[in-house]
Amino acid sequence: MPRPLPLLTLAISLVLLASTTTVNAHNITRILAKHPQFSTFNHYLTVTHLAAEINRRQTITVLALDNAAMSSLISKQLSVYTLRNVLSLHVLVDYFGTRKLHQITNGTELTATMFQATGSAPGASGYVNITDLKGGKVAFGAEDNDGKLDAVYVKSLEEIPYNISILQISQPLNSAEAEAPTAAPTLNVTAILSNQGCKAFSDLLIASGAHTTFEENVDGGLTVFCPTDPVINGFMPKYKNLTAPQKVSLLLYHGIPIYQSLQMLKTSNGIMNTLATNGANKYDFTVQNDGEAVTLETKVTTATITGTVKDEEPLMVYKINKVLLPRELFKAAPEKKAPAPKGEKDVADGPNADAPSDESDDQTADNDNGVNKMGGGRLAVVAPSFFLGMVMFFLFD
Repeated sequence: MPRPLPLLTLAISLVLLASTTTVNAHNITRILAKHPQFSTFNHYLTVTHLAAEINRRQTITVLALDNAAMSSLISKQLSVYTLRNVLSLHVLVDYFGTRKLHQITNGTELTATMFQATGSAPGASGYVNITDLKGGKVAFGAEDNDGKLDAVYVKSLEEIPYNISILQISQPLNSAEAEAPTAAPTLNVTAILSNQGCKAFSDLLIASGAHTTFEENVDGGLTVFCPTDPVINGFMPKYKNLTAPQKVSLLLYHGIPIYQSLQMLKTSNGIMNTLATNGANKYDFTVQNDGEAVTLETKVTTATITGTVKDEEPLMVYKINKVLLPRELFKAAPEKKAPAPKGEKDVADGPNADAPSDESDDQTADNDNGVNKMGGGRLAVVAPSFFLGMVMFFLFD
């Protein structure tokens, strides 16, 4: 006799629960792309690298400006670094949905912004006053604006409760401190590397001339993967066998021309182009993560991110435990295959047959402890299969 329906429902629910993963992630540029009248605001969030910062925060409220409101701000001809401060004043580091705006305790609240969180705002100039006015209006004003409430709430563009809220306000918030001239940050890549356990890599960049390409990409966003000094020292015999152009390509292969925080790498698994990418010469690698571990796979070797050297937008520098070996310069690790018919030439014989071998003996080997872990894919199959068995039991027992 079939079991009662509630038990069957429970079993099916368990199957769905076991095979479903919920990710509370948001992407501000994709959300705003659905609203063309906010294209200018969206563009400058990307240019100032604020979009990436917004995406990696768990709880955020964006006070969005439409194209007309942005035109008045752009007309001030602020530098990109000053504009970043101004726009960061429009990003609240707390969640305010439409409902919460009208339930503010005592009718007014002072809340911190991303401008305050950067440490660039003197005193309380990075705070915004939110006031619930008569007639259902809600006003906003910078704390350092003599109590003036410059803008009012217009409408909600999108709300993901307690994660992200995007609210349109009527005009930009005025703040003398946010609009103060801001000099470009001084980020000397080689100096940073030299002081943080990557001096050997830094010396190679300077000696080869590759450092100029790294420096030229900093302002637009740059992520560097730095093999530590012991790793570079162990790799030097193979490095010396490369030609000058090959050395430059190898070093450029350790940089990507965008800012990528660790959280961004974890959520953007896949192929990454590098500073060495040039048309048909792909010089790319694949980013993968297993829990907290992030690896870089090149078809020749797999390196793991072991630490953060520098995280200051637009520059991100990581330490890695191996030199990244591009397949354009080194032979790929051989795959297991059936023996070729007698007389057939080995596929491995080719242009790279005489290239340096795939791994340095001094680099850290994969699976140091010789323990094979169950992959996430196999686990994802086992769990639903187990609960599916339960469904069959309840149906036919």
